[in-house]
Amino acid sequence: MLPRLYSPTPLTPGSVIVLDPVGARHLREGLRLRLGEALLLFDGRGGEFAANLTAIDRQQVRVRVGEHYPVRRESALDITLAQGISRSERMDYTIQKAVELGVSRLVPLATERSTVRLDAERARKRAEHWAGIVRHAAEQSGRTEVPPIAEVVDLAGYIEQERAPLRLLLDPSAGVSLTRVTLGAEISLAIGPEGGFSPAERALLLAAGYQGASLGPRVLRTETAALVALSILQSRGGDLA
Repeated sequence: MLPRLYSPTPLTPGSVIVLDPVGARHLREGLRLRLGEALLLFDGRGGEFAANLTAIDRQQVRVRVGEHYPVRRESALDITLAQGISRSERMDYTIQKAVELGVSRLVPLATERSTVRLDAERARKRAEHWAGIVRHAAEQSGRTEVPPIAEVVDLAGYIEQERAPLRLLLDPSAGVSLTRVTLGAEISLAIGPEGGFSPAERALLLAAGYQGASLGPRVLRTETAALVALSILQSRGGDLA
């Protein structure tokens, strides 16, 4: 499989582009490609492009864009994952795997039981870190789009802006299994942090039209729950349906 890189610059066959600093560093230090070597590029507007490395030094990396391949690897489901912020490694893992599993957008939630508290500066740095994880996961998994990750928001703020017709609250005490919920094409999935949502937050979600859904009799870690839930949704109405 050829190396794949995301290009924020729109791509057209025959053009020569300078890779952005993130892509250039990954190509130089991670992939260690040499002049003339082939790779694939995608710009999030659909499909991917053949490309060849034409120049590489510490200042810039240039590639020539070749043929466009109209592939599509995005899910039929439009899933927003609203994830309560967990400790750094767990949150990183959740974001990475959610992108691999085809989530459409991610919203980090500041919740009552989140063990991570972010001031403005830490939130900015964490957002940059998470955006890098999203980008690299999209590159690695063959996606043709890079899902956006929102700024950290509290639960009330998120509920106010959410417009998905199907709103699901992952809840171990719910009487309905996620495998039996009637699905739609657009879904908001809310998952709490390590300690789950508080009773007040749960009540707020239910009042806003979220319906509880469970993953079975055992209580899963938050990062496990996200992966299992997304896998179920994709198998029922998305990638494998």
